[in-house]
Amino acid sequence: MKVTSWRDAWHEGPGPKTRSEFIILYMKGFLMGIADLIPGVSGGTIAFITGIYSLFLDSIASINKEFFTHLLKLDFKSALSVIHLRFIIPVLFGILSAMLTLARLMHYLMNEHPIPTWATFFGLICASIFIIWKQLDKAFSPKMMFAIIVGTVFAYIMVSLIPVETPENFWFIYLCGIIGITAMILPGLSGSFLLLILGKYEYITGMLKNPFADGALAVILVFSMGTVTGLLGFSKILNFFMREYRQVTMAFLTGVLIGSMKKVWPWKEVLESVEIRGKVKVLREINIVPASMDMENVIAFTLLVIGFLVVIGLEKKANKVIE
Repeated sequence: MKVTSWRDAWHEGPGPKTRSEFIILYMKGFLMGIADLIPGVSGGTIAFITGIYSLFLDSIASINKEFFTHLLKLDFKSALSVIHLRFIIPVLFGILSAMLTLARLMHYLMNEHPIPTWATFFGLICASIFIIWKQLDKAFSPKMMFAIIVGTVFAYIMVSLIPVETPENFWFIYLCGIIGITAMILPGLSGSFLLLILGKYEYITGMLKNPFADGALAVILVFSMGTVTGLLGFSKILNFFMREYRQVTMAFLTGVLIGSMKKVWPWKEVLESVEIRGKVKVLREINIVPASMDMENVIAFTLLVIGFLVVIGLEKKANKVIE
């Protein structure tokens, strides 16, 4: 049936019908944005908790071949009726609002209070590993164990070899956008965590906290283009593997998180550093155990435990919603 009016096309897909429903959906997107700013927490988990996960996946799937076919035919009304724009707009607006308004705070914590901040991240990611592990089949097959080992070794080597100064070229920022956004649709895996591994978490949040600084808007635009590409492309490939080879894929992801914990450990000793443009850059460092329990370390351990328990609590809440 051909859509005859813009109003009918707009109301064809799911989404809020009143202002209050729009605000509620926007706030759910805002919570997803907060989660995606924090390494270790997945926006997909928040989508589960707030009851919009299935609609979120459907909205991504609505940007499909039929949608682009209508666009090429210049049949914009039919294209609008296919895409779930009424749902996408408030959620996406909420996500972007959270990232733009809270990125400054995250940037400050990473630079001024690194040990407590990294300790919190460590607890969050430990809980994420626990959550994904629970989703694996209890009867481990050799294939699954192999996938975990491969993922662990791959991630450990990756975080060991990636230099402190990763490229700031647009092609790498674009790649970071692709990789980072794919984690949003996977509960338990954080896009911000992947940006940490790629060495671009502080760089991207630094641009977001001051978007009108010289060159910041260009970086944000390129990163955003990468996120769109990831949603339309690689995320669908990942969804295919999750659908056809779910257990092996989850086992590999579990291994990736385990192997990557080396980079997130908060207590480190610098072995070699260099000063570049007035800033000290670490070239080599090793993980250590804190020698004393001063106030900073007590706070760090406390935040580590709190971060772990918060994610576990969110996961339990998500399971209740699913049931």
